[in-house]
Amino acid sequence: MTAILPALVPIALVAVVIILALGLYNMLRGGSPSRSQSLMRWRIILQLVAIILVMASLYFMG
Repeated sequence: MTAILPALVPIALVAVVIILALGLYNMLRGGSPSRSQSLMRWRIILQLVAIILVMASLYFMG
């Protein structure tokens, strides 16, 4: 378990950055506001997951 968590943290952070970039790109090109809103909701969910993974990694690694 302790070896898996540190490996998942960078994956979660990259996922947050990708969703953020997609949302910003959609907003800047004048895309659908509902799509941009949906992407930003996913960003918040992924940020929560990333924070939980970071805190769990710190907790289990001592």
